[in-house]
Amino acid sequence: MNVYVVGAGAVGTYLGEQLRAIGNKVTYAPRDLERVESVDADLAIVAVKAFDTDAATESLRRALRSPGNTTIVTPQNGVGNEEKLAAAFGADAIVACALTVPVGVDKDGKGVAASGGGIAFAPVGAMSHNWLLAAFGATGMTVTAATDYRSLKWSKLTLNVVANASCAILNVLPERLVHMDDVFTLEIRSIREVRAVMKALDITPIDLPRYPVRALQAAATLPSPMARLVLANRIAGARGRKPPSLLLDLRASRNRTEVDVLNGAVARAAREANVPAPVNTVLARVVSDIAHMPQLWAKYRERPETLQAEVEAQIVREKRTLARA
Repeated sequence: MNVYVVGAGAVGTYLGEQLRAIGNKVTYAPRDLERVESVDADLAIVAVKAFDTDAATESLRRALRSPGNTTIVTPQNGVGNEEKLAAAFGADAIVACALTVPVGVDKDGKGVAASGGGIAFAPVGAMSHNWLLAAFGATGMTVTAATDYRSLKWSKLTLNVVANASCAILNVLPERLVHMDDVFTLEIRSIREVRAVMKALDITPIDLPRYPVRALQAAATLPSPMARLVLANRIAGARGRKPPSLLLDLRASRNRTEVDVLNGAVARAAREANVPAPVNTVLARVVSDIAHMPQLWAKYRERPETLQAEVEAQIVREKRTLARA
């Protein structure tokens, strides 16, 4: 099988080298669009950050000699990437993917995985791609299939928003966040908001390899003290001292993050469905503001009361908006 990977970071190289190890030919797209060469590919993997999906689409347009014969898999975080790729290549060519294997980078810049997790697939169009299950299963990974790609991606989003944006804003690690009772309550409320939005959109949560998403959402519906008790140890154990992605972006002074397709996606969908989502709205806005104006970070670092005040103000604004609707 000929595999073309756009995005030679941790996820892209991890999946690419897993497939190479079982005898597939793997080619990585160059960063420079002008250096992209035409290839024959049975499978293309889009493993760039969501804000680079448009650029990845252009790379694929130049690279794929016969795009009608290529299946395009997107293990990207957030929602909206599948729709962009489907608009360019047709829904039947696109397969949504959720990777739950913890992946880092070795000294050579290649993706390496910790134990546990797996990979799940769901077609975006009507065409079945069951051969992908066998192809990735041959690597030894745990592989599962889903029928609704929206359920797949929103379920993964549920995991991605946990102890991510709030850690970034406050500049703390998850193991400390779970001991900040008031802020950790905001985490629980953010999960409730994701659940409410999914319900409004008629999207059913599904479990992913290693991660019982349905149990996570159910636990968040418990009274806040009980929810904190149930979830704190689990989140600390799963995330611990590992800096979440949005915190890494802010610490690296990157002016772009994926918050727009995570908490931001929840906030947008909530507005369209007339569902309140003040926590995700504030988390998305503040992370974006800090990324664009790093000097604002001083306002929030180690200051949970400031973040809480922003959420309370947003609750008042949303109540006024809903009252006028």
